[in-house]
Amino acid sequence: MSLIDDLLARNRQFASSFSQGGLPASPRLHLAVVACMDARMDVFAILGLEPGDAQVIRNAGGMVSDDVLRSLVVSQWVSGTEEIVLLHHTDCGMTKFDEGQLTAEVAAHAGGPLRYRLRAFPDPEADLLSSVVGLRNAPELRHRDRIRGFLYDVTSGGLREVG
Repeated sequence: MSLIDDLLARNRQFASSFSQGGLPASPRLHLAVVACMDARMDVFAILGLEPGDAQVIRNAGGMVSDDVLRSLVVSQWVSGTEEIVLLHHTDCGMTKFDEGQLTAEVAAHAGGPLRYRLRAFPDPEADLLSSVVGLRNAPELRHRDRIRGFLYDVTSGGLREVG
């Protein structure tokens, strides 16, 4: 059995006892969270959230890319979110590779140039601060006054506000 087959079996178990069908599509806390995709980060547990509380957008590094901004615009204009939490973390994989070298390797494997930048960064705190400032200056967003950034410590589980 493949891992995906195992996941499907787990889903059948989950679905057999599913009881959250009545949750509204708009988040109860009017909150959007942008976080890194690192498997060590259980965003709901870290922030004490329950299903239905927030919309969570994840990618490598918790980057505020054009697609993340697009999702936040939809989140605010359609789903009614009013606050944004950005969540980066210590020991991030985005600090552990040379962007130029990896870009060249992936492009060679793909047979052509990448359509995007990998956007490695040396300092998660500096990238987080830049992301917070960038969102606070994004005119497309309805609510720019309640955007806060936090650095999650993967060894202690604690959060430290940045920006």
